[in-house]
Amino acid sequence: MNILFVGDIMGKPGRWVLSQLLTGLKKKYAVDFTVVNVENAAGGYGCTPQIAQKIKSYGADLQTSGNHIWDRKEIYPFMETDANFLRPANHPPGAPGFGSRIKTLITGQKVAVLNLEGRVFMRELECPFRYADRELEEIRKETPIILVDFHAEATSEKQAMGWYLDGRVSAVVGTHTHVQSADEQILPGGTAFITDVGMTGPHRGVIGINAQDALARFLTQLPHRFTVASEDIKLCAVVVSVDEQSGKATKIERLRIDFKGDGKPFDDGD
Repeated sequence: MNILFVGDIMGKPGRWVLSQLLTGLKKKYAVDFTVVNVENAAGGYGCTPQIAQKIKSYGADLQTSGNHIWDRKEIYPFMETDANFLRPANHPPGAPGFGSRIKTLITGQKVAVLNLEGRVFMRELECPFRYADRELEEIRKETPIILVDFHAEATSEKQAMGWYLDGRVSAVVGTHTHVQSADEQILPGGTAFITDVGMTGPHRGVIGINAQDALARFLTQLPHRFTVASEDIKLCAVVVSVDEQSGKATKIERLRIDFKGDGKPFDDGD
């Protein structure tokens, strides 16, 4: 089985490249299941129900998120009803939405996705390590094929999670920093790992933001509205091959694809 995970979609440029390349990537890599992180899909801040539906139409089977998913309150009711849209599972009780999902493919094979958020340099949430233990105890009763999106700031925390879950999940993929790491590997227990998948969107800027906006914040320490950059658009992703019987990964391939487009402006209405 081949699982495609696409890194953080950044605003309209990220949605554009996804809409143009996803179908071809799924065919090229014989992808059975596609997961896309969408926490920055709406102008760099959160996601909306309309955008989530569009990303689904592009070919995403399931969407994960992170700390910015709470930036747009209109997504809250949507998260309560759409089980193919995840938020970090280790939020306190009462937070809307789902933190994990088990999907049954057309072949009858079941695939699970668990979304977690880190705590180092992030908000104080329930321990993602202990929460993973509880979630996996139930998930593994149904399937050994499990992908974990660990949305975290610190590389050390993400690497620690990889080692902590090694042998218990098929893959641990890091998101949030928007900077792709070059450490993709299969850990000794058979878990595929990468510290950060990277960002799908404009790379000529500061993690997807116009450079001058980011510099104004750093130089003045004053509030400054960030706008999404628009140039050097790339799609960042990984393809993980998994043995369906054991759930162990056999291969992880890192993708970083330049996208020039057809010269026409992209406008999906949001």
